[in-house]
Amino acid sequence: MSGKDETIDPLEGHDLQLIQPRLGYRFSLDPLLLVDFARPAGGRGVDLGCGCGIMALLMARLSPQIHVTGVELQESMADLARRNVELNGLSSRVEIVESDILHLGGVLPANGFDLVVANPPYRRRGEGRVSPRAGRDLARHESSATLADFLAVAKRLVSPGGRICFIHHPDRLVELICLATAAKLAPRRLRMVHGDAAAGARMFMVELMKGSRGALEILPPLLVYNGDGGYSAEMLGIYAREGY
Repeated sequence: MSGKDETIDPLEGHDLQLIQPRLGYRFSLDPLLLVDFARPAGGRGVDLGCGCGIMALLMARLSPQIHVTGVELQESMADLARRNVELNGLSSRVEIVESDILHLGGVLPANGFDLVVANPPYRRRGEGRVSPRAGRDLARHESSATLADFLAVAKRLVSPGGRICFIHHPDRLVELICLATAAKLAPRRLRMVHGDAAAGARMFMVELMKGSRGALEILPPLLVYNGDGGYSAEMLGIYAREGY
C-alpha cells in the first residue's frame, strides 16, 4: 500500500491511517483545526486542494452521513489520497478528483455541495522562502489559482445557504474578507488560532455563507499550547474527537 519513500502515520483519535511522503509535503495541524471548526454534518462536502486526503477523510469519519469529494492538482498527491481513501475503508463516501480547481466546470455541479472547505496556499506567487522538498511549494504558494479563485470556485460549488470554511494566514485576513464581501459571501464566524496565550495569531478560520445575511460572530481564540508547553485541553479534544 505504501512505498519505500512513504510512511504510514496513525491519527488514532479519528481511527485513521495516513500514507504520506517521507520527505515531501506532510499534513500539519491545520486540517484538524479546520474540520473541527467546520463541523461537517450530512449532505455533500468538497475539499479544494485535498493533498493526501486528510480533510476529506476526517469529514467522512466524523460525520457518517456526509459524502465528500477531494480535489487535488498534483497527480502524485491525488494518487496518494485515493490510496488513503482505500486504506481507511471509505471508498463508498469519499472520491478524489485530480484537477486544477479552475477546471472544475462540467466536472463538479454548481450549487451541488452543502460545505466547501479549503486550506489554500498561504503565500502569493513569488513570496516567501522556496522549499527544497518536492510538493511543498505548490501547497504553500499560489500557483495557477489565487485566493480570489478559491473563493470564486467555492461560491460556484456551494448551494444557496451552504457554508464555506477556510483556514489562512492572518496577514491575508483583510484581503479575504474584502474578496468575500465583493463576491456576496457573508462572513458569519471568525476564529483566530494562537500558539499560546502570549503569542500573536498564527492562523485564522472563517466561515462564509452564500445567500445569507447576518452579523459576524467573533469566537474565542483557539490556543494550541498551554502554559507548560503541552497541547491545550481543547487541542487534545480535537485530536481525540470521535464525531459530531
